[in-house]
Amino acid sequence: MPPTTPNPANPPLPKAELHLHIEGTLEPELAFALAERNGVTLPYATEDALRRAYSFSDLQSFLNLYYALMAVLRTENDFADLAHAYLARAQAQGVRHAEIFFDPQAHTSRGVPLGTVVEGLTRALDTAGERYGITTRLIMCFLRDQSAESALATFEAARPYLDRITAVGLDSAEVGHPPSKFKEVYALAREAGLKCVAHAGEEGPPAYVWEALDVLGVDRVDHGVRCLEDPELVARLVADQVPLTVCPLSNVRLRVIDTMADHPLPAMLDAGLLVTVNSDDPAYFGGYADDNFTAVRDALDLDEETLRTLACNSFRASFLDEATREAYLKEVEAHGRG
Repeated sequence: MPPTTPNPANPPLPKAELHLHIEGTLEPELAFALAERNGVTLPYATEDALRRAYSFSDLQSFLNLYYALMAVLRTENDFADLAHAYLARAQAQGVRHAEIFFDPQAHTSRGVPLGTVVEGLTRALDTAGERYGITTRLIMCFLRDQSAESALATFEAARPYLDRITAVGLDSAEVGHPPSKFKEVYALAREAGLKCVAHAGEEGPPAYVWEALDVLGVDRVDHGVRCLEDPELVARLVADQVPLTVCPLSNVRLRVIDTMADHPLPAMLDAGLLVTVNSDDPAYFGGYADDNFTAVRDALDLDEETLRTLACNSFRASFLDEATREAYLKEVEAHGRG
């Protein structure tokens, strides 16, 4: 999927992207280029064959391919190139601020030092404002299907780089790995002054959202679509205005939702939830940030004011400072109003 060229006459709605796995932006073209650079043989003959493999029946089948392709990411240059490729696409999709997840354990387990990952990513992110007009934050995620001890070791290894990391997160296979498993490492993160987010309520039950809130103390819930199964939980999320980073194209591709027309986004908005729209792993799920906005607009018949609300929500839910947040909100309000 080549980067979209921005259309100055009809620019996309300004937005923040708050649920984006940088490893999930690895397009087949870049995967093959990095494989050649690093002498890695991919189990696919062509880019088209690899793209055809991007077809999943559930979260686990996606993760199997996702982790296999990470073999091409070896050096600082690889991670910088990956981030630059995402930022170029994000710019074309109206993204003005991006809070980007990365999975250190998926790389250190392959012998890639954590410093290589952070240095490569931040080399690109440090240029994002000047080169792409995008502010950024970096969020370090723990793999929930690995041990709590592994998460603790990862956090300790990351201490020299915490000045470049805004928050910690929790991702990968959800079922059977409740948030409470990671209580200790989240306590350390909060002590270190980091924000906290966690995937919950995607494949896992509403109880996982409660744990993310009450045990991990998260500032934001990633996904959270299953909260609607628990009215008391919805009331809590609404009262506290806890943001939910919903990923519509991902939900459909991973069979969390059958079709986009069935997506609960309108019901979530009607309930008063602070919902945002994001792309998750866009190379795999068929679309970047504005593609998700377009998909929900078309399938759910959302009007422009609702889309504007979603864009404003994305900045309100971000970890930006107040002055920058207000400047972005003014951009949203001015968009398309002449």
